[in-house]
Amino acid sequence: MSPPVAPPGWSRWLVPPAALSVHLSIGQAYAWSVFKPPLESALGLSGTQSALPFQLGIVMLGLSAAFGGTLVERKGPRWAMTVALVCFSSGFLLSALGASLEQYWLIVFGYGFVGGIGLGIGYISPVSTLIKWFPDRPGMATGIAIMGFGGGALIASPWSAQMLESFGGDSSGIALAFLVHGLSYAVFMLLGVLLVRVPPRERSVESGPSALAGPQVSADRAIRTPQFWCLWIVLCMNVTAGIGILEKAAPMITDFFADTSTPVSVTAAAGFVALLSAANMAGRIGWSSTSDLIGRKNIYRVYLGVGAIMYALIALFGDSSKPLFVLCALVILSFYGGGFATIPAYLKDLFGTYQVGAIHGRLLTAWSTAGVLGPLIVNWIADRQEEAGRHGASLYGLSFVIMIGLLVVGFVANELVRPVDPRHHVPAPKEAAHVDRQQSESA
Repeated sequence: MSPPVAPPGWSRWLVPPAALSVHLSIGQAYAWSVFKPPLESALGLSGTQSALPFQLGIVMLGLSAAFGGTLVERKGPRWAMTVALVCFSSGFLLSALGASLEQYWLIVFGYGFVGGIGLGIGYISPVSTLIKWFPDRPGMATGIAIMGFGGGALIASPWSAQMLESFGGDSSGIALAFLVHGLSYAVFMLLGVLLVRVPPRERSVESGPSALAGPQVSADRAIRTPQFWCLWIVLCMNVTAGIGILEKAAPMITDFFADTSTPVSVTAAAGFVALLSAANMAGRIGWSSTSDLIGRKNIYRVYLGVGAIMYALIALFGDSSKPLFVLCALVILSFYGGGFATIPAYLKDLFGTYQVGAIHGRLLTAWSTAGVLGPLIVNWIADRQEEAGRHGASLYGLSFVIMIGLLVVGFVANELVRPVDPRHHVPAPKEAAHVDRQQSESA
């Protein structure tokens, strides 16, 4: 399947909706928690067991993005979106079969392994194309698409809950809900497959630079540079800090105010989670668009530096003021989402558009690492503190200090980012094409 080249007169503003159709679909992953209680009840699972499909899915997201990035870059966005459609929808269909047969391993394999591959390939599928269409506003362009991944749960969560209420929370009801998800997302993602186009090779953007302007670095060369590993640390630290709150948001706000005269109800805690999802989504488009104005290094100074201040305010004064706690958490989650949306543009600034999709895929291994690290820090320390007889906000004090330290590490890594040494540059587009042919022949 060759990448479809846009005909003359094709509007570049048709590409972000194509990307959104994929990202809004795979963003369902953030709504997995809706299925946890019925699965635990219907199949007799523990909380740890019911989280396994989601955890495996995030691990496979990072691994498939890393190992499939170069192939996605070579085959183009239509091929990648098709692979994502097949894997993500098949994951739901296998999960439907597993729920129907009450074979939980099949749900783990379907949603976590097969669907996780769809998550990774789908996540990176439009990034390189968007940057090439919008070299003048790469932060805004990737922010629009990646906003969809953050906002997918806002659609999927009530939709899934309504289906489970209508179909029932037993194994057959869960199976039917999985089936409807798989078929519906296949249709929706197909819109992106049919709509996406790549720009002509020498296309110029009105009032903006060429997509091929500036240094160009191959993916194999990029991972040998200190800039890549500095950005890996930056992304990992920022995601660890955000997911540390996101993963435990409802019990965290409940614990913080459990010993006060105004404890947080279950309903209010659920509302807090919804607010965090909205901040996550808004940060992806808002902060990434801001980075086009103030620069990528400056916006990450905000994410990491101000993020550390927000954590410090929660640790010191969070249990004495609900508005302060909520505001600081919302800011942290907006930085979490903004960090995801801004990193492709940061990569483009440093390495060019030549193989930015493949480079982005490799960098997402930082997400897989942070997806394990963040929840582990918060949950393990909270469990140890509870065993020691502590309760309330004191369960999280040490973990917040650690998060502040990690954000400082990320801040320092961001300060160390410098332009890539010219010896790593691909000399010219024709020579880049020659490199592509050599890689294809050796594959």
